[in-house]
Order: sequence, then C-alpha cells, then structure tokens
Amino acid sequence: MRQASHTLTIATTGQGLVEITGPVTAWLRAQGIGTGLLTVFVRHTSASLVIQENADPDVRRDLLAFFRRLVPENDPLYVHTIEGPDDMPAHVKAALTQTQLSIPIEDGRPVLGTWQGIYLFEHRSRPHRREVVLHLLGA
Repeated sequence: MRQASHTLTIATTGQGLVEITGPVTAWLRAQGIGTGLLTVFVRHTSASLVIQENADPDVRRDLLAFFRRLVPENDPLYVHTIEGPDDMPAHVKAALTQTQLSIPIEDGRPVLGTWQGIYLFEHRSRPHRREVVLHLLGA
C-alpha cells in the first residue's frame, strides 16, 4: 500500500464552477498507483467541491443561478456581514455542498461516470486562489 499527497492551487474568477478533473487526473497518472481511493479536500470555508455533469455548460449556469436564488445576498437574517454581502451566503453554500470528495481509483484514473467531472465551486464574487489537497491511498 502506498500513499501520496499534493496540493493544487486553483485560480477562480468569481462565483462559479471550475472544472479540476484534468489536473487531478494528470497528478493521479504520475503517481503510478493503479487501484485505490482518492480524497479531494478544499481548504476553505467559502468554496466547495462537487461532482457534476461536464458536457453541457448550461448545467453549471443553472446550478449557479439556483444557489444564488436559494441563498441570496443581503438577507436580513445574516449577522456575519463584516466581510461583504457575498461572504455569509458563501459559507451557507459551502455548508450545503461538500468540502471533501472520496473517489475510487481504477487503472490509475478516477472512477467517474461518462459525463461527470470534478469541480471547485467558488461561492465568493471576487477572484480567489483556492487550495485543493489531493490524498491518494492505493497500490
């Protein structure tokens, strides 16, 4: 059994989904581990991770629109407002999604469906540099 870890730095341009399947898969290939389990973890409280369709960009647009409607900015219920109107909604959106994914690995590749991709979901309005930690355990 072997382990490997790596941190990806992902630049975002504001709210939206950034596909990271390519860099994750490239790193996996370089590890030489055929079968195992990959943990993907985002080190932030205002961004999250999702596995979602990667064929039709309308899916990403619709998800972003849905979350904006579900968790609006400037809600009078928010007490934490010091970091701007998008900060507390970003925390709520991250709480509703995931900060960690577990993905099986076979033949050195993530076991994803035909139309699935791994995404960093940026919930803040401004561009950020996000750290995504990869941890692989396998043989």
